[in-house]
Amino acid sequence: MTTRRVETEWLDVLPPADPRAQRSRRELTRVNALMANASIVARELLATGPVPREIADLGAGDGRFALRVARALGTAPSGACMTLVDRQDVVDRAARTGLEALGWRVQCVQADVIDWLAAPAAAREAMVANLFLHHFDDAALERLLALVAGRTRCFVACEPRRSSLAATGARLLGAIGCGEVTRHDALLSVRAGFAGAELRERWPAAGWTVHERARGLFSHVLRASRA
Repeated sequence: MTTRRVETEWLDVLPPADPRAQRSRRELTRVNALMANASIVARELLATGPVPREIADLGAGDGRFALRVARALGTAPSGACMTLVDRQDVVDRAARTGLEALGWRVQCVQADVIDWLAAPAAAREAMVANLFLHHFDDAALERLLALVAGRTRCFVACEPRRSSLAATGARLLGAIGCGEVTRHDALLSVRAGFAGAELRERWPAAGWTVHERARGLFSHVLRASRA
């Protein structure tokens, strides 16, 4: 587990309507709950100040993670907007309704995240990413982080920790009923995950306060904020 290795995950190439993809997205909601990633991201956001009025979730998938983050953040500020950015149009109707019920206006953007970030209109007060950065090789990751740094004042990412313990956890996902897609992708995610200060070293540091550390048993977190 010492060398980071990025490989294509099945969920990234399966058609959205494929039953295996739909099952895996449901299972990922359960995995996220076990990892407590939404609570971790919410706490990191609140560590930088009040609840942001604008949040973009990069690689948002079906939107269920954004809903869990919104619940963990508490009362939405006036005019709150949650932007869900993903290549696939898979936002769950119940997740969107849940966000709106909490006071968040929802904007769904179907686009490649790097392409979207390249436009000045992508600027948001805060951005988050959950189990997303590990999909990028080092060169693409540096470009992505540079674009994020130019479009927000606060960024929080929760990623797989690259460790033997996390790999063991990935191999045991069948015990909680996860199917072959989730089990396969989980191990690849760990191999492509992060350890130490690998994300901080790739962040454009000037003018930023950057924290990176392990959280829980399997997660690795980056928080970057401007004054």
